[in-house]
Amino acid sequence: MKHDARAGEGVLYQLKTHGPQTAAQAARRLGVTAMAVRQHLYRLRLSGLVEFTDERRKLGRPARVWKLTSAAAGRFPDSHGDLTVEIIAAVRATFGEAGMDKLVRERTRRQLEEYRARLRPAGTSIAKRALLLAKVRREQGYMAECARMPDGSMLLAENHCPICAAASACQGLCREELALFRAVLGDKARVERTDHILAGARRCAYRITTPG
Repeated sequence: MKHDARAGEGVLYQLKTHGPQTAAQAARRLGVTAMAVRQHLYRLRLSGLVEFTDERRKLGRPARVWKLTSAAAGRFPDSHGDLTVEIIAAVRATFGEAGMDKLVRERTRRQLEEYRARLRPAGTSIAKRALLLAKVRREQGYMAECARMPDGSMLLAENHCPICAAASACQGLCREELALFRAVLGDKARVERTDHILAGARRCAYRITTPG
């Protein structure tokens, strides 16, 4: 039974980190049979954690594509969401928006200090700094990945947001996060947010380029 639970968590993790996919695609990544993955998917569907759509293909039968439901978010770590939202509301009520902005800026200042120290071994290479930044964010629960794209840019993808509840209550956290990445990667890097969880995307993603 414990093995089934672990295998089911593995399927959820694949959907979280790689987005909607067929049972066959998940099976290849997990190194198991598609039949085994389907069994877990239908079990997870009964629990309300996954759902599917049948997509038409040019040839053959429609492909059954699976994705996580909003209820599955609770299976991934959140940094004490309810308490954080309450604290944000209290700060805003006591100190106003100016006080809230000051608090967020101070958090960013501390993060910048920490990240610069962690990224120092990467030197001036933007690619190496981006990879090391992804490692730091992964350690902090963001399920971050970074890869070089065919056009030479780097894509930093965060498949989970452990402060999503707080970010929903305080939009400044997301704004400062983008500024943080730009500051820590250096003046020679251009950082654009291409996907945003709060805008309805399944992940947050950032395209990192070096101006010509």
